[in-house]
Amino acid sequence: MTNSRKRHTPEQVVRKLGQADRMLADGQDVAAVCRELGVSEQTYYRWRNQYGGLKADDAKRLKELEKQNATLKRLLAEAELEKA
Repeated sequence: MTNSRKRHTPEQVVRKLGQADRMLADGQDVAAVCRELGVSEQTYYRWRNQYGGLKADDAKRLKELEKQNATLKRLLAEAELEKA
């Protein structure tokens, strides 16, 4: 069985959340919105918690900063191991 999960860029997530907001404002329920967007309700709520209120550029910048932070943490850990 293949993994059919699709990875969305932060910009795509923010765009889909915007679509969801409009659909919810039009009276659709969350389940219908999620079906229309092609995501599970669990994914929708995770995205809402992670990206809610961000613009596409903000979401991209957040991902870049998270990646940079992980790299810096790894480099610091390596440097501390070399000292020991």
